[in-house]
Amino acid sequence: MIRLMKRKHIQHLFWRVGFGILPEANDTLSKKSKKAIVNQIFKDSQYVIPLKIDTSEIDKFLNSDQVMVAENRKKLQKLSREKTIDLNVSWINRLKHSEAILREKMTLFWANVFVCEDNNVVYIQQFNNTLRQHALGHFGDFVKAISKEAAMTKYLNTKQNRKQSPNENFARELMELFTLGEGHYTEEDIKESARAFTGYSHNLKGEFVFRNRTHDIGNKTFFGKTGNFTGDDIIDIILEEKQCAKYICEKVYRYFVNDTINENHVNEMVAVFYGDYDIEKLMRFVLLSDWFYDEENMGSKIKSPIEFLVGMNTIVPFTFQNKKQLLYLQKQLGQMLLHPPNVAGWKGGKSWIDSNTVVLRLKLPSLILNNAYISKAKNNASDFKETKKAAFKKQYGRFIKTVANWEVFNTNFDEVTMEAMDEYILNCDIQKEARVYLNTLDKGSKQEYCIQLMSLPEYQMC
Repeated sequence: MIRLMKRKHIQHLFWRVGFGILPEANDTLSKKSKKAIVNQIFKDSQYVIPLKIDTSEIDKFLNSDQVMVAENRKKLQKLSREKTIDLNVSWINRLKHSEAILREKMTLFWANVFVCEDNNVVYIQQFNNTLRQHALGHFGDFVKAISKEAAMTKYLNTKQNRKQSPNENFARELMELFTLGEGHYTEEDIKESARAFTGYSHNLKGEFVFRNRTHDIGNKTFFGKTGNFTGDDIIDIILEEKQCAKYICEKVYRYFVNDTINENHVNEMVAVFYGDYDIEKLMRFVLLSDWFYDEENMGSKIKSPIEFLVGMNTIVPFTFQNKKQLLYLQKQLGQMLLHPPNVAGWKGGKSWIDSNTVVLRLKLPSLILNNAYISKAKNNASDFKETKKAAFKKQYGRFIKTVANWEVFNTNFDEVTMEAMDEYILNCDIQKEARVYLNTLDKGSKQEYCIQLMSLPEYQMC
């Protein structure tokens, strides 16, 4: 007998692999089995579609020696800054509209594992597409590709890593942040592996170049093994460590399942991942596991700022009249794509919320979708009203101008009753105080009620 998926489980699944799901799509999928739905998700993400913006003007510089002239360098930097804004907006739009939702969500995930930043938009676009290309592939191939990216060789100083004066930055972060975690290597391992990555560089176009004359060809001793190791050899030796599989599985678990680690579940994941390091196989196992749909995992995670913004757009599509306001909001919310805070990336979890960001989050749905207007509750209806009033007193530096497409919302929620709207918009139970507050509202329209639901603390969870 085929067990059909419950609507709340589908909602949970599509928040973790994407940014929510609309009522009609949810109802359609509720007639299918979990395996059929998960298979379709992977099928939709089978192919890689690179994210591309127009960099032709910058490419002209990179294809010639003119970039070495000081005046041209300044022009290149200015162009690159402008185009990085375009890349940021294009990435957000890709997250909003792509059918390959899992590949795109995985790209977002890996961007906070292999953290990198650069001031050359060509290099950072190339890096972003390398994340996308390997997002569901072989982890070992992924790490090797990342180690050769122009943006990464600049970011962690591999270009300055020469046999005469080894630079240990990349070797250290490779183990501490990318593959093993702190405490699972020695300082000597860092020094020896740094020698293996000497000679890594790139040309102006961002293509990998291995410079033999700066590479250390001597024997290196790493994790108890000795040989004339290259960078790829070092990565292969790291993959032999079961801790590598465990470290990555823990990161996947925290991002896609729950911030609190369940050791039994992670050990099951490690048993699947260790050895062949197939990311797709690992993710398929997670999404098909019964424990993925446990009550303790549903609505347990605080949405990242990007999940919050793109998730709102799933329900009510909107566009910014000034693209810089999208970047302004990302900055105010604490997650600006392409601009990580440091090499460790964003901490996530509870760090997404503080006294400033929670106020903005509560107010943002009405700012973006309703010109800052929100329907009123009756007097003395609930103490929860005071929390809402405090949020709406706060003024922000810029007036947010957007165009909201309520026609899409009206079409998708036409068959949904007012009483059932929270089941499709929220991903966790409404607290008693918030429920009392909602019951006092003058529910004049589904549009206003949608904004009210999005303005609840519960909407911050997924």
